[in-house]
Formats: sequence, structure tokens, C-alpha cells
Amino acid sequence: MHSHPHDHSHGGHGHVPGAVRSAAAFRWGIGLNAAYVAVEAVVGIGVGSLGLVADAGHNASDVLALAVGWLGAALAARRPSERFTYGLKRSPVLASLFNALLLFGVMGIVVWEAVGRLLHPAPVAGAPVVWVAFGGLVVNVGTALLFSRGRDDLNIRAAFLHMVADAAVTLGVLLAGLGIMLTGATWLDPAISLVVVAVVLWSTWSLFGEALRRSLDAVPTGLEAPQIRAALESLPGVEEVHDLHVWGYGSSEVALTAHLMTRRPQERPNALLADACHLIEERFGIHHCTLQVECGEPVDPCGLRSSQTV
Repeated sequence: MHSHPHDHSHGGHGHVPGAVRSAAAFRWGIGLNAAYVAVEAVVGIGVGSLGLVADAGHNASDVLALAVGWLGAALAARRPSERFTYGLKRSPVLASLFNALLLFGVMGIVVWEAVGRLLHPAPVAGAPVVWVAFGGLVVNVGTALLFSRGRDDLNIRAAFLHMVADAAVTLGVLLAGLGIMLTGATWLDPAISLVVVAVVLWSTWSLFGEALRRSLDAVPTGLEAPQIRAALESLPGVEEVHDLHVWGYGSSEVALTAHLMTRRPQERPNALLADACHLIEERFGIHHCTLQVECGEPVDPCGLRSSQTV
């Protein structure tokens, strides 16, 4: 339910300015990171820095991740159709799940290379590593700021985490370069890479879990089905609530359906439904609410069905 009890329109929720901002953020993020990947890869290979090469690979994965996120956001903005009645609003969820899995894969490669470099140390030029890593840190932080707003959207949150993770990796490379310049200890390069991997994996796990839950129609994080059921059952005239379903159908949207059972016919069923939807919207922030009133017995609530929907 939206502002009117019978308004189930999905066509315009007033998200166009936000969609335009996110599209611009994705464009800038892709451009900046693609340019930096080229510079970082060339310098990393030239000076033999695993940290730079690993960070270039991570940045390359982020370019792909941003492209996937941008595609997901664009698909989500398409209007519903007869085939896709919710539109393609789950596209950003799938994009976020893909991006989390991509990060796991890239970090696995970094671990493999870092362990190999610890077992077989190689000389690394510290100064070029420091300067290139500093430039990358500026790019990463700047790109993260582009996605610092709207992080209740799972797709934007995925992009933000990617950029924060990139900044952490690049900072690690920068510190390794400084350490090598000051001490000559080349083992700092792979060692710091392993520390950064642990930080990135920790930050990515929550994103992966939320994306997986949304893709499986789980109750979104922050909502509890028993609390919603209790709130609906507290309404006057409602004896029981069953067939309660709560799920996320986009990167931030949540939908709810339920049957409200009453033992006596309602003189004004639409008023009960409107009150219920208003309660759900105000207390739980769920704006798409579809409810059905039933008059029956608790042992067979749907058997003697006298239904109204909203």
C-alpha cells in the first residue's frame, strides 16, 4: 500500500534524481579506476611489486564490479511488464551477489601470490610503489565518496564497499613501499597484502550475506517477522495473522503479504486494511503491503473465505 489504499502502482516512486546521481557515480568511478589500473599494472610489473600488481588486479575487478552495478541499476529502473510484474528490481541484488563473489575470488589470488612471495622473496623498488599507491589512494577515496550517499541501497553499498576495500588495499601497498624504502625489508610487500586481504574479506562478508538472503526471499536484515505479526494481531478485530510473507524485491524495497483472520464480518473491511497498512508503513517502513481479511475458524481460517484485498 502506498498513499492510497488501492494504489499499487510501481511506475513512479520519485527515485529519478537518485538514479541519475548513481548513474553519474558509476560512470566517474569506472573512468577513474580504469585509467588508474593501466598505470598501476605497468609500474607494478616494471618494478616487480606484488602489492602493486595485486592492487591493479583488485582495481580491475572493481571496474568490472562497477560496470555490473551500473547495469543492475539501469535494469532496475525499467518499468514492470506482463512478464516481469515487479520489473527487474532484483537486478541490483544479483549484481551485489556477483560483486561479493568476485571480491572473494580476487582476494584468493592475492593470498596465493603473497604466500609464494613470502617463500621466495624478490627485490622491490620502494619509491615507485609509494608514488603510484598514493595516486591510487586518492582515486579510491574519491570514488568511494561518490557512493557515500544512499547506502541503504544494496547496490550502492556494494560499490561503496568495493571502493573502501580498494582504498584499504592501496593504503597497505603504500605502507609497504615506505617500509621497504626505510628498512629494505621486501617481505613487507606480501605481508601487508595478507593483512589487507583479511580486512577486505571481513567487510565483504556482510554484503555477501545480505545479497544472498535477498536473492532467496529472506526477511531483510533489520526486520523480524514475529514483531510484524504481533503488530498486526494487536489491531482491533484481528484474531490471528497467517500466511505472512516479508521479502526484499529490490536492492532496498520490501514487500509484505498476509491474511488477517477475524471471527466476525467487518462492517468496514477497507478501514481495517488501511489501518493495518498504515501501521506496517509507519512502524516497519514497508510501503508495499498486500493484505486479505478472512472470516473463518482458527482451525480452518481460509475455509470460509470472505475476502477483501488492498
